Amino acid sequence: MDAFFASVEQLDTPELRGKAVIVGGTGKRGVVAAASYEARRFGVRSAMPTSTARRLCPQGIFLHGRMSRYAEISADVREIFYRYTPLVEPLSLDEAYLDVSGSLRLFGSVKEIAVNIRRDVRRDLGLVVSVGGGPGKLIAKIASKKAKPDGMLLIDEDEALAFLHPLSVSEIWGVGPATEKKLHAMGVATIGQLAAANPATLERELGSWGPLLHGLACGNDLRTVECDRGRKSYGEENTFPEDATEEDLIEATLIAHAETVARRLRRDEVRGRTITLKYRPSGPGEEFRLVTRSMSVEAPTNDGKSISEVAIGLWRTEPRHPPVRLVGVQVSGLDRDRPVQLGLFKVEEDKRQDALNQALDDIVARFGAGAVRRGS
Repeated sequence: MDAFFASVEQLDTPELRGKAVIVGGTGKRGVVAAASYEARRFGVRSAMPTSTARRLCPQGIFLHGRMSRYAEISADVREIFYRYTPLVEPLSLDEAYLDVSGSLRLFGSVKEIAVNIRRDVRRDLGLVVSVGGGPGKLIAKIASKKAKPDGMLLIDEDEALAFLHPLSVSEIWGVGPATEKKLHAMGVATIGQLAAANPATLERELGSWGPLLHGLACGNDLRTVECDRGRKSYGEENTFPEDATEEDLIEATLIAHAETVARRLRRDEVRGRTITLKYRPSGPGEEFRLVTRSMSVEAPTNDGKSISEVAIGLWRTEPRHPPVRLVGVQVSGLDRDRPVQLGLFKVEEDKRQDALNQALDDIVARFGAGAVRRGS
C-alpha cells in the first residue's frame, strides 16, 4: 500500500487530501511511521525522527495515528487479495506476499491479476496499491518498492538476474547497515558482486547468513508463501510502526485480530481449541525473539469475543509488559468434522452468539471490515 497510514487519514478526512500528512509519534522522541507523497517532496521519510520531519516540512500536518482504523482497512485489503488467491502471507498491515501460480488458469496471467487487484483496491477502498511480481519473494518485494508510487513492475524469470545484479546489497531484506558494512569491507557492494563471491568466505565472515545471501543473489529464492489458511492454524498479526506501550492500544489490536481470525474460521466452517498470543518485545537483543503463550479451551470456537478474551487474558498474565514491536493472535487445534458438544445451560446463549456472528459477517461482507467492530 502506498503511504498507507497517511493515505487512510486523507481518505477519511477529505480536507487533508493534497496536503503534507505525517503520521507517527508527535512528541520530541517520536518517529515518522508514514508520510504522504506531498510530505515526501520535502524529504520526509518513514523511520525519520519527527523533529527532523518538522524541520524539513514545517507546514506538515502531524497526526498520532489510529492503529485500529488501519487494521480495519488492512483487513478489507486482505479480502480483496483473497478474491484472487488463498495463498496470502501478511508482512505487516500494509504489505503482503501473494502466490498466484495456482490462479493463472482462472484469471489469465500475472499481469491481469495485478491489474485487477490494483483496480479493486482503488474502486472499493479509494486507496492506491503498488504491485511487484517475480519468480521469488526477494524479486517481488524489490519490484513492489521500485513500482511506487501507484505502479506495477513484473519481472519474468529470465529477467531476474539482470534485474537483481546491478542493485545494491542493501536492497536484500535483512541486510542492515552492519551487514552492508561487512560486505563493503569484502569488496561486495552490489547483488551481482555478492553472487560472484566465494560462499565459504561469506560463511566465515557472516556465519550461516552468508550462504543464504549468496543463494538469494544467485536467484535461488526457495522460500514459499506461508499463508494462514492452511490446515493447522489461522492467525493474524501486525508490526507496529513504532514501539507500542499503551495497554489500550495493544488490547484493541488483539481484539481486532481475534475478530479477523474468527471471521475466517466461520467462513471456512472451522473451529479451533488452542488460542495463542504472540508478541515480539522491543529493545537491544530482542530483534528476533518471538514470545508465544497458548491456552486450550474446553470446546472449539470460532467466536471473536471468546478468542480475544483468552488472548487478552494471556497478555495480562505476563509478568511484565515491555514495549512491543509486534502482536498477533493464532487459533490452532482445528476441528472441522466432529459436532460441537453444547453445554446443557448454554444452548440459548450459543444460539444468540451464533446469530450475532452471522449478522457481523453479513455486515462485513456488504460494507467491509471497518463497518462494525467490538468495543473493548
